[in-house]
Amino acid sequence: MTEKEYNDCVTNYADKVYRFILKSLRHEEDARDVVQTSYEKLWRSRDEVAVGKGKSYLFTVAYHQMIDHLRKSKRMVLRAELREETLIADHGVHNLKKVLEVALFRLTERQRSLVLLKDYEGYSYDEIGQITGLNESQVKVYLHRARIQLKNYLVKPENVR
Repeated sequence: MTEKEYNDCVTNYADKVYRFILKSLRHEEDARDVVQTSYEKLWRSRDEVAVGKGKSYLFTVAYHQMIDHLRKSKRMVLRAELREETLIADHGVHNLKKVLEVALFRLTERQRSLVLLKDYEGYSYDEIGQITGLNESQVKVYLHRARIQLKNYLVKPENVR
């Protein structure tokens, strides 16, 4: 990967990687740090990364950086708070966004990442497997289970008041 190809990768994917990490971490500064570290690793490995694999490499590194960050900072307190019954007042469309965010954050880190990569970023099962280190069957199973959990949460009237 040349310097120009690296710059093109930054231009084309910076927003998508940041959005993915931000949705997972829910903390802007932490997301910026993870994305910056990911681009630093891409820069250091640019000679070994094929041009067509820049996006996949970048999302893979960002995913692993995010997991490392979560382990180090012990941000699991958020999950404990979300396990309590969360009722959201009716505020129209804005309410729907909050309900979806709560539903997403009730999932495990792995499940949430898979849902975001597949349904939000549009990756194929194979690409998600490359990013997360899972095989295609595991991706499908974990994603199926995550979607069932989301559905079960979202269909309960008490969660969507």
